[in-house]
Amino acid sequence: VQLQASGGGLVQAGGSLRLSCAASGRTSSSYAMAWFRQVPGKEREFLAVNRWSGSITYYADFVRGRFTISRDKAENTVYLQMNSLKPEDTAVYYCALATRVSSTIATPGSYDYWGQGTQVTVSS
Repeated sequence: VQLQASGGGLVQAGGSLRLSCAASGRTSSSYAMAWFRQVPGKEREFLAVNRWSGSITYYADFVRGRFTISRDKAENTVYLQMNSLKPEDTAVYYCALATRVSSTIATPGSYDYWGQGTQVTVSS
């Protein structure tokens, strides 16, 4: 499985960006896809997940209402729509894919494949 993330960039505070993550390869056994972010010196932080069975979504509290995760089944692509961006949202954003059922879906260790990361910078 390969994940290709894109859509990052520079945006002013209050603006919006949409990140994309295209999955290719043997994705038929996938359980969920998620977005995380990381800033230097800090742990990778969970943002949102889309469970492919039933298209169930779950968000970290601090992004609920601002970020929306969605999935295009036909294109094997997951999106993260980010609105009302703040300077503290500046980070490298990663998509991830899990192949196993997990009760700890918000932890990086539950994911088997990762995209290369895309930089999001929010200016004040």
